Amino acid sequence: MIIRGGENVYSAEVEAAIHQHPGIADCAVIGIPHAVLGEEVAAVVRCVPGSTLDEGGLQEFLTERIAKFKIPSHVVIRHEDLPRNAPGKLLKRDIKADLGMPGNG
Repeated sequence: MIIRGGENVYSAEVEAAIHQHPGIADCAVIGIPHAVLGEEVAAVVRCVPGSTLDEGGLQEFLTERIAKFKIPSHVVIRHEDLPRNAPGKLLKRDIKADLGMPGNG
């Protein structure tokens, strides 16, 4: 769970909305530090090959699906698979480390 300015944002809810986009192959939603809000919502996504999706396009897509405060303010587009453990669970700690942030799950 991400706490953004006192509002609870559940990563799974935002990830489900992102997965509705046909250009998304995989995604992870994480909280990143923010001086005023505590945390902001960020998404790391892997697009399907040939997709031209960008940060603004994904944010616009999400405006009709989830509340505005849940829309990721930062989107990182990756071309490689997101890190997962053997059973297939996303390794969000590793994703945060890849972004240069301390990971806490």
